[in-house]
Amino acid sequence: MDISWLQLVLIVLAVFRITRLIVYDQITAFIRAPFMEEYEEEMEGGETEVYLIPRSKGIRGWIGELLSCYWCTGVWVAIAVFILWKFNPNIAEPVILIFAFAGGAAIIETIIQRILSD
Repeated sequence: MDISWLQLVLIVLAVFRITRLIVYDQITAFIRAPFMEEYEEEMEGGETEVYLIPRSKGIRGWIGELLSCYWCTGVWVAIAVFILWKFNPNIAEPVILIFAFAGGAAIIETIIQRILSD
């Protein structure tokens, strides 16, 4: 199988962005909600910190564990992107490009924020 360096970089960026979208972003909280439980802890200053923990039993617990693990979700996203790219490139290519652009922009924004905060 031949894959160019450009394709590899674009796919890596797309997998990075899709994984972060699923695991961390607020817009996909509804996907995680059935598989997670909220745990509230009151801090010393009186603030309440909310933690999401995977449900403890069954398939929902297993999926919750998967969704709480960035590395695990990344593997499954990479598999899905690869299968889509291999078997339906006409759909995969624009999806990969869009998420690669977004992933690259996220990395640049993170670098800029760190530079500005120093």
